[in-house]
Amino acid sequence: MAKTYWPNQDAIGKRIKMGGQGSTAPWMMIVGVVRHVRYRTLEAQSRVTLYWPEAQSPASALSLVIRTERDPMALGPAVFKQIHLIDPNLPAYHVRTMREVMRTSVAQRRVILMLLSLFAASALLLAAVGIYGTVSYSVAQRSREIGIRMALGASVRDVLRMVLKQGIALALGGVALGLIGSAGLTWLLSSMLFGVRPTDPLTLGCVAALLTGVAVLASYVPARRATRVDPLVALRYE
Repeated sequence: MAKTYWPNQDAIGKRIKMGGQGSTAPWMMIVGVVRHVRYRTLEAQSRVTLYWPEAQSPASALSLVIRTERDPMALGPAVFKQIHLIDPNLPAYHVRTMREVMRTSVAQRRVILMLLSLFAASALLLAAVGIYGTVSYSVAQRSREIGIRMALGASVRDVLRMVLKQGIALALGGVALGLIGSAGLTWLLSSMLFGVRPTDPLTLGCVAALLTGVAVLASYVPARRATRVDPLVALRYE
């Protein structure tokens, strides 16, 4: 509200009243400005919000918030006692911790994201297994080629460098396409996230590093195994 109606000004001391120009509501003076909050839901844009004393606008129900370093639930009886000392007829109920309030407010979103995380982990595992199997099989099929290269004088280091270079090139190409695709689909997640960007560099970097590492391992293991075979045996086998 302060940014909307008094940009680049101090809102404290300004006077407002509810209603239109012909309103008979009393003028009210702003005595403080609170931090920006998300009142209804995490993803909804905050509206212009005004707080006023309970004495000026009584409500049928109130929420009493207490901050303590002790166990919050252990203070329930003491709080009820103090409330009843003020007004014995005033009911007090539904005692909860703030953590429970927050957990309840995001329960549905948490279930959806947990399922999404489970599916994402399964997809990542399948991708890793698929990459390893495909690359490993592709390198294993080159045993004859590796045997010929080593028969012509290629060293183990040269063969490994060649196979790893090709495997990494394929992995990086696939990772690049995957990152482009994920960046184009982030709008599906943007409405379900709060305080976290859907294009989180750390997450994307870890996934890219994992899949690239799987491709490197899938290239190294069969290539290393092929270099240990006698070139004549590999040629005779083929």
